[in-house]
Amino acid sequence: MPEGNWRVKIIDRDSAIMLYDAAASNVVVTSTKKYYVNFRIEVYKDDKLFLEHNLDLKGKKVLIKYPVGTLGDIIAWFPYARAFKARHGCEVYCAMAPELAELFKESYPELIFIGPDERPEELYASYYMGIFFPCDDRNHQPVDWRIVGLQKTIPYILGLKVEEIRPVITPQNTERLIKEPYVCIAAQATSQAKYWTNPNGWLRTVEYLKAKGYRVLCIDKEMYHGCGSHWNFIPYGAENFTGAIPLRERVNLLYHADFFVGLASGLSWLAWAVGKPVALVSGFSLPVTEFYTPYRVINYHVCNGCWTDSSIEFEHKDFTWCPRHKNTDRQFECTRFITAEQVNAAIDRLMADHNLNPKPLKTEDRPYHVEPDKEMPVIAEMEPDE
Repeated sequence: MPEGNWRVKIIDRDSAIMLYDAAASNVVVTSTKKYYVNFRIEVYKDDKLFLEHNLDLKGKKVLIKYPVGTLGDIIAWFPYARAFKARHGCEVYCAMAPELAELFKESYPELIFIGPDERPEELYASYYMGIFFPCDDRNHQPVDWRIVGLQKTIPYILGLKVEEIRPVITPQNTERLIKEPYVCIAAQATSQAKYWTNPNGWLRTVEYLKAKGYRVLCIDKEMYHGCGSHWNFIPYGAENFTGAIPLRERVNLLYHADFFVGLASGLSWLAWAVGKPVALVSGFSLPVTEFYTPYRVINYHVCNGCWTDSSIEFEHKDFTWCPRHKNTDRQFECTRFITAEQVNAAIDRLMADHNLNPKPLKTEDRPYHVEPDKEMPVIAEMEPDE
């Protein structure tokens, strides 16, 4: 505002509440709210209405910006860009990593994809997608994402109907490359709390799937991952399809899988977006955190749900984060006490629901899982926990 006897009012039209009303002279006035609000702005000079403007997105350029370096979050949040365009009739630009943009372009031709650092000229509005820390931040998010779930925090940010929307990701190549029936699994995650820490869980589930007639393909990026004294390896008996493979190839592989078994991590969201049934194993989060699947596995008899506890703040730098029982004999009990029998029972229900009945493979036809040229880490050389 230039110098003078000015007054600025900012109003939320939906709630009919005055958010800001103050004198202004030689200053910039902006709202602290960075999520969607149906704003009305009124500017007065010498107590007379000088300018008024109601938010109107129709036909305007709108930027929806996504973070980089994450997979599951982007897949979870993306479908609301289409819903936002449909509601407001605006020109939506989606700023994201090119590899992720390639996953969506074919299914969402009405959206415009740009690089993560690009910004179109003459933007009318921009919105940043994310879960914001500290969790009580109410400038970037109107609700606590721990309570509403990873996906449903976005319709709150964008002012949309709060409902689960399944993203759509289609394969570029629909040719089936593996003739035998197979299942994809993923056992790696970004935090130890996300892992299935039952010591024989994956072993027994992989054997169970193979006994039913499936090849079991592990499609994690890393064959092993961890920190300090906590390291996690490809499940014994699974075929090694790990590696820095383009996501498009992962999509093509998932497309022909009968189903997917994984954790509360990105590849589970990817499998869901491809349209595959997902058996999801997680104890640190409650089912509200992820997409709905009737094959969600959790043990309610032990400690669980710390991720969705609004009194606990997640510590990104702590790979062994276990806020209630760290360094005790109860650490990570949320998944340690999820048994293979419980997961296998969910698989049985999934197979029955989808009429899946592959022919069991002979023992000699079951491929071995670890490639001999892959180097394994030397445990003695790993750094201890900080």
